[in-house]
Amino acid sequence: MDIFEKMAEYDYEQIVFCHDPSVNLKAIIIIHDTTLGPALGGCRMRIYTAEEDAIIDCLRLSRGMTYKAAAAGLNLGGGKAIIIADPRKDKSEELWRSYGKFVNSLNGRYITAEDMGTSVEDMEIVLQETPFVTGVSRAQGGSGDPSPFTALGTVHGIKACVEEVFGSTSLEGKKIAVQGLGHVGYHLCKLLHKEGVKLIVSGHHQDKIDKVKKEFEAKAVGEFDIYSVKCDVFSPNAVGAIINDDTIPQLKCPIIAGAANNQLAETRHGDKLHEMGILYAPDYVINAGGLINVYNELTEYSEERATNMVLKIYDNVKKVIEISKRDNIPTYIAADRVAEERIAKIRSLEVLSKIDGSKIRAGH
Repeated sequence: MDIFEKMAEYDYEQIVFCHDPSVNLKAIIIIHDTTLGPALGGCRMRIYTAEEDAIIDCLRLSRGMTYKAAAAGLNLGGGKAIIIADPRKDKSEELWRSYGKFVNSLNGRYITAEDMGTSVEDMEIVLQETPFVTGVSRAQGGSGDPSPFTALGTVHGIKACVEEVFGSTSLEGKKIAVQGLGHVGYHLCKLLHKEGVKLIVSGHHQDKIDKVKKEFEAKAVGEFDIYSVKCDVFSPNAVGAIINDDTIPQLKCPIIAGAANNQLAETRHGDKLHEMGILYAPDYVINAGGLINVYNELTEYSEERATNMVLKIYDNVKKVIEISKRDNIPTYIAADRVAEERIAKIRSLEVLSKIDGSKIRAGH
C-alpha cells in the first residue's frame, strides 16, 4: 500500500503508528479531518489477518466519523484508533496506559472513546494518562456506555425507513434480522423487542446468542444465513463491508438499516441497492447516536439534551431519503452531499477569515 497516495485520495490529515513492545501494543490512530473541530472516534480492538487490513479499516472508519459528525450537525472532526489485539485475552492496564500516552501526545487533535472490543472500564484506564477521552462512567464525569444511545438512534432511523416503505412508523409485527449481538446489537434487540418486533438474530458468540433468544424471544440463524432471511428490515450491527457481491444476491428485504460502520464494501454496492429498490439507511447517519452522546460530554453532560439530539436521527434519515428521491440518487450519495456541503461551508468561512485577517495586518 502507498500510504501517502491513500491519504491524498480522501484528504487524510495524519496517521500515527503507536508501538510499545514492552506491553504488546500495536495501534494505529488516524485523523481524517478537523475542519469542524477535534477528531473524535472510538478505539477498536480486534485481530486482523494482516496489518494492512487494519490500516485500511482505520482509514475507512476515520473518514466515516468525519461524515457522521458533519451530517449530525456536530462541531467535531473525524478520527479512529485500532489496537491490533484479541480483546478477550490481550487487555492489560499497562497496554491501556501506554495507548493513553500516545493519545495525549496529540494534544487534543484526537479524542478517543470506546468501540468494538473496548469498554467503559478500558477508557477509564486511558483517562489516567490523558484528558482526551470520552465514554467514561458517570462517576468519572462521563456518560457511561454510549451503546444504548447508538441503539436508540438506530431504532428511530429504522422507523424513518419503515415509514417510507410501509407508510407508518410502527414496528409492531415487523420482522427484523439483526446481525451482530455486541454492545449495540444487544441494546438494539432490547428496544426492538419493546416495539413488538419479531427478531431473527445471528452472532459470533453463542453465549450472546443464547442471551438474546432467552430475553427477547428471538430466533437465531447461522452467522452466514442471516443475509438470506426474508424480513422487513436487515440490520447489520457488527463488522463493515457486509454489503458486497456475495451478499447482495441473497438479500430478501426492502430495507437495510443498522449501526455497523462502513456497510458498503464499495460505493458501487450502494448503487446496486438503489437499482434494486432496497432502501439503505447510510450507516454514519443512522448510527450517530453514540457519537452524539459522547459529544455532549465535552460540555457539562446532560442525558436529556443528549437523548433529544439522538432522537433527531429520525429527521436526518428522512432528509437523506428526500434528497435521494428528489435527485434520483442513491441514499449514500445523498448523505455524502449533506456532510460535504457543511464541511465546505465551514472551510470557506475559514478561508475568508484568513483573508480578512491578512488585510487587517497589512493595514488595508
